Amino acid sequence: MQANGAGQGQESSDLSCLNSAQNGESSSAGGTHSNGLLSSTNNGNNVGTNNGATTGPNSGTSTASTASGSGSEVGSLKKKKRLSQSEEDVIRLIGQHLHGLGLNQTVDLLMQESGCRLEHPSATKFRSHVMEGEWDKAENDLNELRALMRSPNAIVRMKFLLLQQKYLEYLEDGKVLEALQVLRAELTPLKYNTDRIHVLSGYLMCSHAEDLRAKAEWEGKGTASRCRLLDKLQTYLPPSVMLPPRRLQTLLLQAVELQRERCLYHNTKLDSSMDSVSLLLDHTCSRPLTLANLPLSWSCSAYRKQFPCYTQQILTEHCNEVWFCKFSNDGTKLATGSKDTTVIIWQVDPENHQVKLMRTLEGHAYGVSYLAWSPDDAYLIACGPDDCSELWLWSVQTGELRTKMSQSHEDSLTSVAWNPDGKRFVTGGQRGQFYQCDLDGNLLDSWEGVRVQCLWCLSDGRTVLASDTHQRIRGYNFEDLTDRNIVQEDHPIMSFTVSKNGRLALLNVATQGVHLWDLQDRVLVRKYQGVTQGFYTIHSCFGGHNEDFIASGSEDHKVYIWHRRSELPIAELTGHTRTVNCVSWNPAIPGLMASASDDGTVRIWGPAPFLDTQEADGLNENCSNMDS
Repeated sequence: MQANGAGQGQESSDLSCLNSAQNGESSSAGGTHSNGLLSSTNNGNNVGTNNGATTGPNSGTSTASTASGSGSEVGSLKKKKRLSQSEEDVIRLIGQHLHGLGLNQTVDLLMQESGCRLEHPSATKFRSHVMEGEWDKAENDLNELRALMRSPNAIVRMKFLLLQQKYLEYLEDGKVLEALQVLRAELTPLKYNTDRIHVLSGYLMCSHAEDLRAKAEWEGKGTASRCRLLDKLQTYLPPSVMLPPRRLQTLLLQAVELQRERCLYHNTKLDSSMDSVSLLLDHTCSRPLTLANLPLSWSCSAYRKQFPCYTQQILTEHCNEVWFCKFSNDGTKLATGSKDTTVIIWQVDPENHQVKLMRTLEGHAYGVSYLAWSPDDAYLIACGPDDCSELWLWSVQTGELRTKMSQSHEDSLTSVAWNPDGKRFVTGGQRGQFYQCDLDGNLLDSWEGVRVQCLWCLSDGRTVLASDTHQRIRGYNFEDLTDRNIVQEDHPIMSFTVSKNGRLALLNVATQGVHLWDLQDRVLVRKYQGVTQGFYTIHSCFGGHNEDFIASGSEDHKVYIWHRRSELPIAELTGHTRTVNCVSWNPAIPGLMASASDDGTVRIWGPAPFLDTQEADGLNENCSNMDS
């Protein structure tokens, strides 16, 4: 490997992927410092040669003066304050990053002047041998590193990784006998990860190199696979010996992620390459809803591209109150249910995010107050209000009614939830019905005496959450017929929904508003302010990237949006003229949201368009800002 201090013209493609400088390697041209750096002289030339200063008989600067200057520099270094641990860490991080950019001479000078070393000399030697494919030497290096490791078992794991790479490279080169020898005489005696050894032995049957790389999911012999190997090996070494790969980039990415997590308005994915991120300023998103008061050049510029604050469509096909709306799991469809006895399925255009009527499902005599998509979006179940004893299971693609279920005319089936397997669902109501059924409506199990308000199936496939008339949410297991209390409120729970990871529950509580609960710790996390919630059933939702936002309808005709960590709303969306019963945030398009209202309309909310001054004044009537 090329040592640090080489000229800028030296080929460095192999070095650019390494995770820290190869300080500590020796060469015939110069010795090695105790800090792991190469000597600052190379064939008699001072490191400063690239600046035009040389030491030699024809140099414009005398050797004596150079030596005198070096002595004064050494003296000044001795007078400097000893670096703290954090200062040394920063220097090492900078050095590692500069080396990744190929600035090897700069790294040498930085380490020499600071008195630090990038990594332990033994680690530098180990890195060089791995990258050169000198496997026997790399194994010997492990004996030197053994004393520096926290876990004695790490040596076996590291040796296994080295021998695995050695074995695969032999196979790729067609050296089957040598590979077989590594497998039998070196890997197997380790008595480690025997399952993996069986898999490796199967690669002996590969007919050509391409087949081997495909089956092993391996890049092949060369810099790429060896860099990946080093990344794995470094996890077993303390950072004081060898820095974790790309450590500075990792820290910067974490800082950017933290700033974006704290931003109340941010609703886009983080670019892991950070190519679009400026590190010179803290991250900020424009406050979204004071568009008319902001300069046109930057008014809501970040927000406009990512956040649903603008009515982009008003759907008026329903002819009565719209009680429910829900996007499909893949975000390509929207279902709405109404008092007018119909369900309408809408198609979402993936390009312009406009929704178009796909089909209407009719015949729900009591109206439709709740809808549930199957996990694969192939089926849609519709439930009615309290006095409805039936539910309808529709095929989304054909629009055909597969099942119309009713156990008794005295039942009240007002809520439903799909099991994650897509083959079962649970349904119930406030008259004490709680059933588990198959797709044909056959009763599989029932739980007596539970007056259900709302249901949710957890991802474990066994636990069903049910809010009841006792102002609580309990977990029910239909397999072993056990139940337990999870949430207890002081007022009726009108509806609830659960986050994708199953950890958080969002409750609409009568006269109280929207509450966030941690289901694992069983604690109330936050009470969100602003919404008007009486005894109407209003459905709220999680939304945005990583479900960082919460939205809810309200009896004051508005849609409220909060950041999950902020109790005060960051947006109030106006436009509906009666109670907003339900809000649904598109799970695949973070900038798209739907709301259903007693005014008979469904509003589709999207990012605000680019506006001129007059249009901005009009948009401000739809959006109002709340300080938070």
